[in-house]
Amino acid sequence: MSEEFIYFLWQFQYFRNTDLRTIEGESLRVIHPGYRNPDAGPDFTHARLFIGDVEWVGTVEAHIRAADWLLHRHQYDRAYDNVILHIVWEKESIALKRSDGSAIPTLCLSERTDRALLQRYQTLLAESGDIPCAGQVTNVEPVRRTAMFDMALLQRLERKAAGVMALFHSTDLDWEETTYQLLAAAFGFQVNTEPFGQLSRQVPLKILQKHRDNLLQMEAILFGTAGLLGSEKPDEYEAELQREYRFLATKYQLLTKKMPSYSWKWSKLRPANFPTLRLAQFARLLTFKNSLFSALIQTDDSAVLLRHLKVTPGSYWQTHYRFGKTSDKVLATLGHTAAENLLINAIVPLLTAYSHYKDQPDYRERAIRLLEQVPAENNRVTRIWEQLGIPIRTAFDSQASIEVYKNYCQLKKCLSCQIGISLLK
Repeated sequence: MSEEFIYFLWQFQYFRNTDLRTIEGESLRVIHPGYRNPDAGPDFTHARLFIGDVEWVGTVEAHIRAADWLLHRHQYDRAYDNVILHIVWEKESIALKRSDGSAIPTLCLSERTDRALLQRYQTLLAESGDIPCAGQVTNVEPVRRTAMFDMALLQRLERKAAGVMALFHSTDLDWEETTYQLLAAAFGFQVNTEPFGQLSRQVPLKILQKHRDNLLQMEAILFGTAGLLGSEKPDEYEAELQREYRFLATKYQLLTKKMPSYSWKWSKLRPANFPTLRLAQFARLLTFKNSLFSALIQTDDSAVLLRHLKVTPGSYWQTHYRFGKTSDKVLATLGHTAAENLLINAIVPLLTAYSHYKDQPDYRERAIRLLEQVPAENNRVTRIWEQLGIPIRTAFDSQASIEVYKNYCQLKKCLSCQIGISLLK
């Protein structure tokens, strides 16, 4: 038994509610069960009940057993003084009181719950696969699955936007710097997200902007601060970068900010994803003459944005994936799939965050339209859903499916999921 199941029973009133009586023997009639509280405090707010002949408006708290109220020390917490009903699964004769000493009525749900409903819930929890309802999910009406995926996508956008807003405040409310740091982390493509993010914090954008007409100097600052100019016998190009770095790092006081080379991960990466090539591509992107932030938020045309992102680095990187090692066929230009990844993981969250900042929903709508234009990501999670017969066609679908998988299926929060609720019903 879990409290989530009790929340589900109470929220949807899935128990026999005729002739309701509290454990203390008082008659009970539910006018409104209240609204689930996602924050600290009682589990439901704004509930309306008749207990005896008196109408009560307040909060409702749920536990598996009455003793949990005491275990959680709610009797000393003034936030629980407005609790008008305590709902439990196990029946116990324990008198509960608020901090002022007044009694709290209790309702036991176990004796009023359909055992078949409980069995279906326990069956879901007992599933050991990636998705608890894998064997039943296609039995759910498509409109309910769609509604759940839509809700999950919005939740994902909001969570990512919150991260962008935190970054925005850390940059002293500078959208250009925020865009720069956000793109840098995205250029890490998960494996090197952290070192890319650290590098962008070590080298402020305003320094790089002074050299955006000189790609060599731009690369010198980035590669040098990244700790990637360490060859004992550098080739001609790396030696030139080293000379430029020593001068510019002294000028901008960057020597103490140099990262250790071991910050970067190379293992199991294909050459096209080596941090050196990604950093060269990033440097080229930063040579954009106008405001990169403005260019990225002023359109909902994915083709335009992808053209901005599919940059080609300097000539050295047409024949190198890393310093000192020449390659015949280098995929130097940022690939289409990689550009789509940047759009999904950087531009879409940026637009959503800016929508909140400006209080203009249109920017969030642009973000959603972009996701609808881009093909679905191909990864382990999306393949799981596809194998279950759930179509994942666009980035909107893939992002929603990832959110459902990570924050509902993996946590077995079936009773917070419209698909799980539908199956229990």
